[in-house]
Amino acid sequence: MRRFFFIVLCAMCAMCVQARTMYKADDSRITYVGRTLTNADGVSFDYSATYARLTFTGNYAALHASSASPIEFNLWIDSPFAAEPDKIIRLESSDTTIVLYSAKRDKREHQLLIQRRVEGERGITTFHSFELEGELRQAPALAERQIEFVGDSYTCGYGTENSVRTDPYTIETQNPAKTYAAILARYFGADYWTISHSGMGIARNYNSKFPGWYMPDRYTQTFDCSRDSAWVASTHPFKPQLTVIYLGTNDFSTRLLPHREDFVANYIKLLKSIKANYGEDHPILCVASKASEQMFEYVRAAVHDSGMKNVYAAGLFEGIHYNTNENLGASWHPNYLGHQKIAYSLLPYVATLTGWAITDKPVK
Repeated sequence: MRRFFFIVLCAMCAMCVQARTMYKADDSRITYVGRTLTNADGVSFDYSATYARLTFTGNYAALHASSASPIEFNLWIDSPFAAEPDKIIRLESSDTTIVLYSAKRDKREHQLLIQRRVEGERGITTFHSFELEGELRQAPALAERQIEFVGDSYTCGYGTENSVRTDPYTIETQNPAKTYAAILARYFGADYWTISHSGMGIARNYNSKFPGWYMPDRYTQTFDCSRDSAWVASTHPFKPQLTVIYLGTNDFSTRLLPHREDFVANYIKLLKSIKANYGEDHPILCVASKASEQMFEYVRAAVHDSGMKNVYAAGLFEGIHYNTNENLGASWHPNYLGHQKIAYSLLPYVATLTGWAITDKPVK
């Protein structure tokens, strides 16, 4: 009799433990937003702010992934995309298993959003598979509204989680969810992706680094730091209604000016690449930062000389935010408050060029 009860008890315990199932990272039920490359090894990417959406039932979810160097990800669990993640997860350089969600006796449906916090210089990330106790279901598809952002460290989220302008950069204080780009995407209920890299410019990089390799060149790449990874826009369902270019600060860095002719020629090169991806009617907003008033003249000249329709120039000048710790994060970059002010300034341009209504919802 004792043996019978023991067997029954074991059987009941076995029923309580749900088997775990491995799902490949390229499963069609998972939604990726960002430039990615899929092969036998998994789904790879390196641009800052790239994110994945996952829907599943059950009480356990883990990610099997690898990275060229330690990086961090934002994670939202059953909550909307916001400036503050529910959790920050760290991916080490070697193959790593990260528990994304774990609970007891939970059979509900869950939504996960995983976003890369750091940029391409930290190396390529590959998602290999997801391990679930439960069923993988179809994640929310791409939103009808989509925005593409092309930029530098401001767009990457450099230093957004700091409040001391003289502090150095660390990966722990970089958060693309607190940038003007993410704020605008949230306000309009849009999906967004960024093609951005700190220190890069239109025709001159910060302190003249990497001569001959600028953002108009990187824009044509699948991977930020791989010149040979040609991007083909037709391979991805992401079809933005607007592209925002926020570049030029590094061109005018260290008290040097780029040659006007080079700047204008390279800017037009970038405009042509964007139009080739999305068509000649695609609207583009070209933003000059407050780093130099002369930059706005260069940007406006590029817009004019391009002869393209639906291309517009906007200037952000000195009064947009103060260069104080209240508005600045690490290395004199805008923090979250500074980015909110930038987003407020660009909001009417985005609304006008897309036809999306401005409402009374907060800009955050």
